[in-house]
Parts: sequence; structure tokens; C-alpha cells
Amino acid sequence: MSLTADVADADAGVVEPATVAVIGTGAIGQDLISKIHRSPLLDCRLVAGRNPDSAGLRHAERFGCPVTADGIDAVLAAATPFDVVFDATNAASHLHHWSLLEPLGTLVVDLTPSRAGRMVVPTVTGVGATTGRNINLISCGGQASIPVAHALAARFPVSYLEVVSTVASDVAGRGTRLNLDEYVATTAHAITTFSGVPDVKAILNISPAVPPATFRTAVHARIPGADVAAVRAAVDPVAERVRSFAPGYVVTACTVADDRVTVALQVTAHSDVLPRYAGNLDIINSAAILVAEQHAARLGRTARTEAAR
Repeated sequence: MSLTADVADADAGVVEPATVAVIGTGAIGQDLISKIHRSPLLDCRLVAGRNPDSAGLRHAERFGCPVTADGIDAVLAAATPFDVVFDATNAASHLHHWSLLEPLGTLVVDLTPSRAGRMVVPTVTGVGATTGRNINLISCGGQASIPVAHALAARFPVSYLEVVSTVASDVAGRGTRLNLDEYVATTAHAITTFSGVPDVKAILNISPAVPPATFRTAVHARIPGADVAAVRAAVDPVAERVRSFAPGYVVTACTVADDRVTVALQVTAHSDVLPRYAGNLDIINSAAILVAEQHAARLGRTARTEAAR
């Protein structure tokens, strides 16, 4: 399965960019704006925050994006509904936002652990035609760990999975800290959903280390009879596929001790805005952009088909 085939096809032709809005002006929102600006398939028409003096709104203005401090109200007041709305706020706010956006027919890409919409992990679920208009990207730890957990469970009889992610304190913003309970519950739920393993634990460490710790995730699995070569054969191709949209994603180690398997992952950010250690934000934003670009490509195909009739 090619994750980027539809995007490449659309990019090669003439496709009207999808109109997008971003709600939330923290680090995730700022990186999204930069990634949207680089995409030929996405056109940022609004960045909505709540603090008129926020650095995020100033950042958006530098890219020529219209900005507002009126939050979701400004998104709803647009003369024409946006094709895509990215929600980079928090889980509780997303539930409110979705109740207002659902009637508009907009694709909502949820970067909070709200568990309100269809869970998407690009290398596991694909990013093709979707059922429903609310796409939930689970969490940064989920995006990093689930491709590996899914691959291990598909190859081995896994009886237990534990995922431990570590993020630098200075890129764990207010939204992340508000969402800690939701992060743990949603990540664990998604790991079970995509691996089929009921006994799962998810842990998030926020590290105050100086210099800041690069985002890393360890997937611990209980697998009888596993060996390192077989584990690498299962996870290395998956990591290569993740790198097609998140190039900083690497497997740094695989170990096997008795029935305990550990796959260590690290993600560095490839971003105009984020420090390299903020791979947690980069991987979830890269997945969000991929989902939005595939949607834009589908909109473009639909428009061409209708024009040809």
C-alpha cells in the first residue's frame, strides 16, 4: 500500500488546494501552519486561537494566514465551510468543537486524545476514503508505537504490550498536560484495537532533562520463543514505511530476553519550527498533513470527474 500515491498523482496534475483552518496556536498549531504552507494541496484560510497576543497567531501572520482570537466561533462564521479543520486544542474542547462542526460536512482532523472519531494510524489503517468526517490521530505515542505493536502482533503470539514514551518538558504544552489521563486511556485503547492484545499499558514520561530529551518510545512485548532476527524482520519494513511521511522515525534497538521483547524507537523532528528533539509533535502533525492531503486529492478527483460529465 502506498501512503502517498494519491498525493503524488494530485500534485502532478492541476488540483485546487483544499481550504483549511487550524484551531489552536500552541507548538502543534504552529508546526501545522508551516507544514500546510509547504503543501501544494492545502491552503490555510484561517488560524483561530483565543489569545490575541499569542506567538502562534503572530507566526501564522508571517505566513500570510488570516488570524483570529475568536476561536471556534470564527471557524463557524466563515462564509463557506472549510474543506479541512485541524483541531490542535485539547480533548474536552474537541468534543465541543466536533458537535458544532459535524453538520458542516467538513473533514475534522483531531490531534487531541479525545477518542471521538475514527482512529487513524497511516501505516496500519491507510488514509484512503474514510467513513465519517472526524479523524482521530490518537496521540504522539500512539503514532510512534502502534505501527510496531501491530506488526509484532501480526507475526507473533503477543500476550502483553507496554508502551513507554518520553517527551521533553518544554514541548509538552498546556494541552498535553491537560490531556494526560485521556492520553493514557486513548493510547492504550488504540494499541488494543490495532494489535488485538487486551493486556496493554501506556505510559507517558515528561522529562525535565537539560539538554532536552529527544522523543523516544519503547514497545515492550511478551512473546514466547521470539528472536532478535525475527523481530527486526517484522518491524524494520514498518519503520521504513513510517519514514515515508515522518523521516525522523528510526528503530534504535531490538532486544530479546527470555519472552520479553523490547523495540526502542526515536523520532527527530524535520520542521521549520520545532527543535529536532520534538519528534512527538512532528510525527502526529506529519500524519495529520498526510490525511488532509489525501482528502484534498480525493476532492480534486471528484471535481475533475464532475467537470468531465
